[in-house]
Amino acid sequence: MTNIKELLEKAKQRKGVTLAVPCCEDDHVLHAVDEARRMGIGSFILVGDKAATNEIAEKENIDISNYSFLDISDKSEACYAAAKLVSDGEAGGLMKGLVDTSVVLKAVLSKELNLRTGRRFSHFAVFAVPNYHKLLFVTDAAINISPDIDCFRDIIQNSVEAVRVLGIDKPKVALLAAKEKPDPKMPVTLVYQEILDNPNGLLDNAYIAGPLALDNAVSKESAITKGIYNEVAGDADILVCPNLESGNILYKSLSFLNTTENGGMILGCKAPVVMTSRADSARAKLISIALAILETGGF
Repeated sequence: MTNIKELLEKAKQRKGVTLAVPCCEDDHVLHAVDEARRMGIGSFILVGDKAATNEIAEKENIDISNYSFLDISDKSEACYAAAKLVSDGEAGGLMKGLVDTSVVLKAVLSKELNLRTGRRFSHFAVFAVPNYHKLLFVTDAAINISPDIDCFRDIIQNSVEAVRVLGIDKPKVALLAAKEKPDPKMPVTLVYQEILDNPNGLLDNAYIAGPLALDNAVSKESAITKGIYNEVAGDADILVCPNLESGNILYKSLSFLNTTENGGMILGCKAPVVMTSRADSARAKLISIALAILETGGF
């Protein structure tokens, strides 16, 4: 899979998948959902303030009679109801509407809904970068602030399983840092070294290399210039960021300073959770929906 068109086409082939959409009263969310429905990418249960949603839908010329609807105006209650639809098997995943991420995650993490896997949640994004030869995946740009070694292992495992569902059997994972050798002054490089020394099975299904600077992860020429020769250098599928700040900056740099297409979701629970920024376009939300629809095949 090398581009977004392929991702969308593959999502069309996944039949019978429904996403629950809490706090759906948002124009970009409704446009993304309606476009996905018209393209044949999944079906949707809208959960939220029906009066507010109707008002937006009429203004945007969207017919919400095409959707099942749970009229719940309280945002926390709407998120819990949507997560319960997933827990009860009535929906295969969840898409965040106009609501804070923390409210959605609180519902998904509710013990009584049994959506946890025991693994940490992590954000997972896909980018189609014009001057890169295939789709590029970035993690974690939204959830884990300063991962320790166990958290990094979960982040890596989440992303490796996700891209394997997309058809990349043995993905190439780059552990990003500001230099290519372990350095006590940069503690994350020592964490990366420990992961590679004690991979705990991670290397069974992926090639992993690090620390790698970003240029060495995505540019074969740069890697060769620096004498870096491994399966990942210059050909990374997955970029693992050292902390949330760097991940967020990389995500938004690719989103807003380049002509990329992108989508994102949360991994680590029993069903995918579409988790886009309020600033993301309807197109980004559509791509996120398609990504989540495909990932329901991996759970």
